[in-house]
Parts: sequence; structure tokens; C-alpha cells
Amino acid sequence: MALQTKKPKLKKCRVCPERFQPMNSMQVVCSVPCSIALAKKQLAKDKAEDEKRKRRDARARKQALLTLSDWVKKAQKAFNAYVRERDREHGCISCSKPANAIEALTGGYWDCGHYRSTGACPELRFEPLNAHKQCKQCNNQLSGNVVEYRINLINRIGAENLEWLEGPHEPKRYRIEDLKQIEAHFKALRKELIKGMGE
Repeated sequence: MALQTKKPKLKKCRVCPERFQPMNSMQVVCSVPCSIALAKKQLAKDKAEDEKRKRRDARARKQALLTLSDWVKKAQKAFNAYVRERDREHGCISCSKPANAIEALTGGYWDCGHYRSTGACPELRFEPLNAHKQCKQCNNQLSGNVVEYRINLINRIGAENLEWLEGPHEPKRYRIEDLKQIEAHFKALRKELIKGMGE
């Protein structure tokens, strides 16, 4: 008496909604047209993953060419964007013009103004207490409008913090890895602020 082989259970085709009786356990589609469609879908998926890998590799090669100066700029950009977002509801730190007045005047562009400049005190370049949203006129045309900046800064951060800012600070020598972390840190903080605004 011959042994009866058990037929594979019905399967749902991966392409169409049909259920079918597979010839073997490896069969996943019901017909040749569905097999061709599945192959095309897999080919498109492989192509998309290949493009994604190429873009990732290109980014990695581009990053490998960046100098320390380039990374300082990237970290600074992230820090500045965070400060502008943090101070979204504030007017200019120096002239106190409200957001809507500045937007009408400059098209909505704000700077991140450092109280102690990055040239004079580079160790405070990424210190949030040292940087505040400032209109372009005060930051650029009035060289920071420092006297008014200081008056308003006392109200914003307090005399003790201002005294600390104006005191001596240890020099900092940033490595590329430090700057990468600084960039990531302030990008994450800005993202949290934006998320908080939407809730």
C-alpha cells in the first residue's frame, strides 16, 4: 500500500488576494503573472535599497572630507537654530522690538546674537546663556547693540549668571567628535521645542 503524501495547506497569494493550493511549501504566489509581479516588486525594492545605500555612502564620504572648521560651522548652525526656536516668543534681546515688528521690517529673519562674541570669547560659543534671539539690525548694523543687550540680559538671566558670563573661562579645544555631539545635541533640543509647541 503506497503512502499518501499530505497536500500543502492553502496559502494566500503575496500579490493578489486569492487563496491557492501550492505545488510545494516554497510557492508563495498563485500564478505566473503574480510571480512576475512579485519579481518586479522585489526588483524595485532592491533598487530603492541600493539607492539608499549609495546616498548613505555618499554622505559618509562627504563627511570624511569635512575639516574641523566645517564641523564648527555645522555645530554653530544647529546651536543658532536652537536659540532662535527657544526664544521664539521673545522680541530682540537688545532693542526689545516684538516679533511681529521685526518680521515686517526684515522679512522674519532673526539672528542668534552672542553677548560675548565668538571671536572674543570662543569658549562661550555654544553656551545658551550667552546667546539670544536678536534682530539683524542690532546684531549686524549695530555690532550687537551690546549696551542694550546687557541691560536686557540682566532681566533675562539674572545678575549672577551675567557675572559668570563676564568672568574668565577655560579655553576649549573642540575635536571633530565633540562638534558632532554638539550638533546632534542642539538639533535634538530644537526638535523637542518644536514638538512641545505642537502639543
